Amino acid sequence: MRICVFCGSTPGVRPSYAAAAKDLSRYLVTHGHTVLYGGGNGGLMAVMADTALALGGEVIGVMPEALIARERAHNGLSKMHITGSMHQRKALMAELADAFIALPGGFGTFEEFCEIVTWAQLGMHRKPCGILNVDGYYDHLLAMFDHAVQEQFLMPAHRRLLIADTDPAALVERLIAYEMPQVDKFIGEGQT
Repeated sequence: MRICVFCGSTPGVRPSYAAAAKDLSRYLVTHGHTVLYGGGNGGLMAVMADTALALGGEVIGVMPEALIARERAHNGLSKMHITGSMHQRKALMAELADAFIALPGGFGTFEEFCEIVTWAQLGMHRKPCGILNVDGYYDHLLAMFDHAVQEQFLMPAHRRLLIADTDPAALVERLIAYEMPQVDKFIGEGQT
């Protein structure tokens, strides 16, 4: 499988973030999966790519032309796709990937991951989406999603589109075994 990983272009403050990126990358490569990511050469992005490449794994980057110099594109990848815009980047990553994982990151990670989950909710793809919740980094976001269900802005079946785990191997195995819930309507439709 090609696993798309959204993650920070910085390493974050805790060493556990980089350790989790290494563990995830190592697990993906040793189980025959391809790492697909944003193509950067810094932070957790570089940790993912460098770990996979050191193990002989395939690593595919996707980066908009405007960010090549700014993000210091990784020059040693198996393949680098250059797109004309961020929208094209996300569309190509969605097309190439078989599953998606979010590691810790900032606005870019949040936005890319939430958009891909929204596309699953809308039926634009049926690919599993997971969060690697390193040291509780995503606890508040996951609680917000649960709150959205309680407040009836998110259907319980849509909340189940997102898998979260603290262990890289367990998360990947859950994504591989995942069966997308069938949801035919949104909150409010057909309700009396």
